[in-house]
Amino acid sequence: MEKGILYRILRPGITFLVKVVFHPRIINKEYIPSSGSVVIASNHTKIFDPVLILSCTKRTVHFLAKKELVDGPLGFGFKHMGIIPVNRKIKDKSVMPAAEKGLKSGKIIGIFPEGTTEKGRGLLPFKFGAVKMASSTDTEIVPCAISGKYIPFINRLTIIFGKPYKVKISEDLSLENEKLRNKIKDLISKGENYGKNK
Repeated sequence: MEKGILYRILRPGITFLVKVVFHPRIINKEYIPSSGSVVIASNHTKIFDPVLILSCTKRTVHFLAKKELVDGPLGFGFKHMGIIPVNRKIKDKSVMPAAEKGLKSGKIIGIFPEGTTEKGRGLLPFKFGAVKMASSTDTEIVPCAISGKYIPFINRLTIIFGKPYKVKISEDLSLENEKLRNKIKDLISKGENYGKNK
């Protein structure tokens, strides 16, 4: 796992741009611990979602992201943004150990359990990565939901966090995975309604 040096350098500027361009409503960001390990699990609406989430905390969030970002022309930059690359073409066995190592050392891991952007299809089925890494490291999950459309200077996005909670240690994580999905689904609804009422 990279140290995220570039992340710490660029974060203030990125946060400023996010506030100016999208003026997001950030609800319950105090649920993100100021120290110690945590998994932030969010729905995935657009490729800009990680930028939106990183603007909510001064801590470095190490996102799981597709390997193509590291291999592409901007690969050097992404490597030093602290991401954990995922090869989506195979069952990448290096990802979980890297994420769990980060959690055991007190870092924040950001993950989109859908595994890809929704592309207007609504909340997709969840993969097991979030609940698996949280369970195996006894780490809390902070569910997160992003709602609204990315229309610069016009539309206002809403980011809402749920209370941290522990995953029950079990051999079958199907129920815990569905529990996480329901929590995020509920947060999406709250975020949409919040936006309508403000």
